Amino acid sequence: MGITPEIRLDLFRGMVRARHFEQKVYDLFMEGYVKGTTHLGLGQEAVAAGFATAMREGDHTYCTYRGHNHTLLRGAPMPGLMGEMMGRANGICGAKGGSMHLTDVSKGAMGSYAIVGAHLPIAAGSAWAAQVTGSGQVTACFFGDGTTNIGAFHEALNLAAVWKLPVVFVCENNLYMEYTSIYDVTAVKHPAADRASAYGLDRIIVDGNDADAVYEVATTAFDRARAGEGPSLIEALTYRHKGHSRADPGKYRPDKEVKQWMARDPIPLYRARLEGDGVPASTLDEIDAAAVAEVEEAVAATLLEPVPSADTMMTELWADGGSQWRN
Repeated sequence: MGITPEIRLDLFRGMVRARHFEQKVYDLFMEGYVKGTTHLGLGQEAVAAGFATAMREGDHTYCTYRGHNHTLLRGAPMPGLMGEMMGRANGICGAKGGSMHLTDVSKGAMGSYAIVGAHLPIAAGSAWAAQVTGSGQVTACFFGDGTTNIGAFHEALNLAAVWKLPVVFVCENNLYMEYTSIYDVTAVKHPAADRASAYGLDRIIVDGNDADAVYEVATTAFDRARAGEGPSLIEALTYRHKGHSRADPGKYRPDKEVKQWMARDPIPLYRARLEGDGVPASTLDEIDAAAVAEVEEAVAATLLEPVPSADTMMTELWADGGSQWRN
């Protein structure tokens, strides 16, 4: 593998930052600090870290409501993300979006979308703009396995393939569409990869719990897109450690299945690989400790922030910043 030691440490750093961030979000939710519900990506960190590390500044990321990790690892400030979760004035979207609508355009994190599949055509549009302007930008679009049965998935894939757009579609297949197994409602075994040929695309499946493998497949797809060779459709096999949302205890998943996937937690597996390749345990401990400290500092700062004042409710609704429609 042509992955430098520096990149591998970046991959590990990204995963542990995402893990500690979301574990703290879970704790804060249970304590009543996080407003609304949350959809955690605990267990799916290798996908976010692999792709974020492979992307360049200026590239665009579109993701689902399970988008904390993707937004954080594209460079969005952790205090702003914590503020958004906790409904504080320092929230990255002014506390108007909450957990499901995290956005930081300055970092290329173009939004989390709560409507299943809605962002795939938007991502295709983003890639079309890059193609027209010749900016060299690539768009990465993340979605769950259930999205592959939504019309927008097929519409976006078809147009992206016809126009050879610089977009990489990534299905985070965690086996379940909310509470239903993807295999109970889909005619093919691999809901994304087995449909790629319908759009003239390669069948690409990657172990979504292997950060090295994810990084390599991401790099290849981004290089193809920048070279004008069109889109890729990647199916990353992974597993969420929690239920669909905080309202879901996840009891529909077989105990044996849960135990098998928990044993494939991407972070301890990657740490063991790094140590086996000669990275000192102390180096990895320092990275882990730094992530914990960053999270605690973000929480402490956010707890000092006020809730937004009522006069902000009617701002940022239209392009001119106000709330009045203009013909």
